Amino acid sequence: MQRTIDRFLRYLKVERNSSDLTIKSYREDLTLLVEYFTESLGRVPELSTITPQHLRTYVAALHDAGYAKSSVARRLASLRSFFKFAQREGVCDSNPAKPLRNPRRDRKLPHFMTCREIGKLLTAPPLDDPMGHRDRAIFETLYSAGLRVSELVGMNLDDLDLEGGLVRVRGKGKRERLAPLGSHAVKALRSWLRKRSLAKGQPKRVGSPVFLNKFGTRLSTRSVARMLEKYLKITGLDLRTSPHTLRHSFATHLLDRGADIRSVQELLGHKSLVTTQIYTHVSTAGIKQAYEQAHPRARKKSS
Repeated sequence: MQRTIDRFLRYLKVERNSSDLTIKSYREDLTLLVEYFTESLGRVPELSTITPQHLRTYVAALHDAGYAKSSVARRLASLRSFFKFAQREGVCDSNPAKPLRNPRRDRKLPHFMTCREIGKLLTAPPLDDPMGHRDRAIFETLYSAGLRVSELVGMNLDDLDLEGGLVRVRGKGKRERLAPLGSHAVKALRSWLRKRSLAKGQPKRVGSPVFLNKFGTRLSTRSVARMLEKYLKITGLDLRTSPHTLRHSFATHLLDRGADIRSVQELLGHKSLVTTQIYTHVSTAGIKQAYEQAHPRARKKSS
């Protein structure tokens, strides 16, 4: 089984051109299955002998261990892809993961910030040192363009078009898109770029990262999360807030103010409209205002 897993991971890297993060996720999911078989059966069975019942028992064990429904669904997707590959390679006759249904996922509304809270966070970083300029530019860019934090830290200098108010973004599945930058984000980025050369004397070379850490190398997603946590404590804002919350807030505020969902889908870089539809929750006041403006018999006539 391990030999087939290794071939599958090479296939993802070479033929599918999957990202390192995607390959890491598949490796972790398949390793978990191997560990389950080793612990429960005392051995890893041959791929050709694995049945849907084996995998149903494995899924039940994941639920018993407290895995979220979304995590179980992802692991099932990994198994389907792996066994499909194994079937194509002639290692097994059928795909035992194919009959298994995903658990019904809870549609939780994403946590988002109000405009007032966003304003409080965006102005929290001090401007008396270069890192404060960097942190403010990070918050402004995340919120202005609705970026994933991985997209933000992956930005290079040649991705920026500050004159045009645009940034080239490399999203999931290595899909690229152009994201607009508002005037506040452009201003914050210009300010940071003026200070950036002071951080370990880093020159502004094409292909080098926009955002640097204190050692002058590319900032990591974990560093952004820690930096945000620091400002949440300073401002007294909700500690549940994560870098992704700014993306949630971006989408929510656009829809609240009348942006159509297809445009928001494009801005977020979502492949499916279904993913974007979770942001269609709006405030009760917003719903009432839209109703009163649109319905011909909603508003009272002036006497």
